[in-house]
Amino acid sequence: MKPSILAFCIIFLVFICKTIAAPEPVLDISGKKVIAGVKYYILPVIRGSGGGLTVANVSNLNSNNDTCPLFAIQEKLEVKNGEPVTFTPYNAKQGVILTSTDLNIKSYVTTTCPQTQVWKLRKVLSGVWFLSAWGEEGNPGIQTIFNWFKIEKAGKDYVFSSCPSVCKCQTLCRELGLYVDDNGIKHLALSDQVPSFKVVFKRA
Repeated sequence: MKPSILAFCIIFLVFICKTIAAPEPVLDISGKKVIAGVKYYILPVIRGSGGGLTVANVSNLNSNNDTCPLFAIQEKLEVKNGEPVTFTPYNAKQGVILTSTDLNIKSYVTTTCPQTQVWKLRKVLSGVWFLSAWGEEGNPGIQTIFNWFKIEKAGKDYVFSSCPSVCKCQTLCRELGLYVDDNGIKHLALSDQVPSFKVVFKRA
């Protein structure tokens, strides 16, 4: 076999192995495994430009001055951890959270909104989807396709992606980033206009 062909085969095999790599446990900042149902703060890897993620009313996005739904945004102050969330995989209520696995994300804040605080994608601009807290927990399928997210490895850190595998249907498939709106609020969002938002997890 010619050296050039051999080199191509090796590169191809490495790509295939990386693509089908088995999911691995997600670790928090202390090196411990992230557990389903346990509360964690979602913190940015790059410090100095804001704090952790929370959900809050964004008045310019809610009609008739309504306080619902809440949107997933980054705290303005670096010293703030945000509000804790839990992760629930599509196939279990307990156990270790694994990378590349469909899961629900649920916030825990005091609110008058009657709906759940399960995160879901909500289209607000052309080509831009924000994360809002108005989703349905569990019940995997096409009817809940916008409620499912994955934690993916990004070097030593992690990113969130929306690329559901809970049904055989056409879906959005992209890593999430921070989109800054006209009021300077940083939204966790799905858009090709923003870079991926690298995060770490801290047990609450």
